[in-house]
Amino acid sequence: MATARSRPRRRRASLSLWRPRLRRFAVTLVFVLVGSGLWYSQEQAYRDQLSWMGVPTWESLTPLTLHRVLRNDGFLVGWSDVRVNPLWVSYLLHEVEEPRAGQRPDFRQDWRTLWPISTDSYFGSGYDRGHLAPNYAIAVVHGREAQEQSFLMSNISPQRPDLNRRLWQRLEEVVIDHFVPRFGVVQVLTGPVFPERFLDNVTRRVGLVEIPEAFYKIIVVPAEEPLALAFIMPQQVRGDEPLDDFLVSIDEVEARTGLNFFPQLPEAVAERLEGRVSTRGWALEEVARLPARY
Repeated sequence: MATARSRPRRRRASLSLWRPRLRRFAVTLVFVLVGSGLWYSQEQAYRDQLSWMGVPTWESLTPLTLHRVLRNDGFLVGWSDVRVNPLWVSYLLHEVEEPRAGQRPDFRQDWRTLWPISTDSYFGSGYDRGHLAPNYAIAVVHGREAQEQSFLMSNISPQRPDLNRRLWQRLEEVVIDHFVPRFGVVQVLTGPVFPERFLDNVTRRVGLVEIPEAFYKIIVVPAEEPLALAFIMPQQVRGDEPLDDFLVSIDEVEARTGLNFFPQLPEAVAERLEGRVSTRGWALEEVARLPARY
């Protein structure tokens, strides 16, 4: 009889021990959920600031289009651990009164990438460490900390010297020196283009980094009636070609990369903006043959 009475007492004692623990767990869970919600809201707001009409997504999810978004001051990176490359980089440029850039920083390894990419991994390869978010434009618009982050190896992709130092640089200069003053603000998306068949290129690497066959750059004026230009530039160039030789539609860039740019854009606007090549309003013919600054 005494044993039977002692069992409910033990159960009540056990419950009294668990109740404080359950309360602490519930309070902790609430804090985690609220904190996660706040973080997601802030992260989404920051992404929206740097990506007009949404960050790029994939047309269809495959190991080759899967990527993680790396947040930096002034730009976002869609990082692929399979390609060991940024699939896209997104940044916004606006006009500043007195553009100035600080001293050129050193390249730095990015701890956020799954595979370690050292700063000297390109040495002796015949390829330059090509910026996607450009050093000068990021520096003058977004400041010193953003400029330093543009030298993270997660913002770098292998480019042939004549492309990196001449043709690609000329396009970057036209964007910041001519398009930004002309329109006040532009959205830029840029990244590599790889061969259609992964196995055809799987061994073409600088260390672990897959070598692209070309690079794209999309420039948009985010107005009520937006304007857009898109370029695809191959690795093998002289460097002095007219920029307008490399004009393509955004639809072609999407077809070559498997990415979906501006996913929040209304379908009717997307068809007009992405489906054709139009230089109206850009005065591209005035700057397409300008020499590089350096």
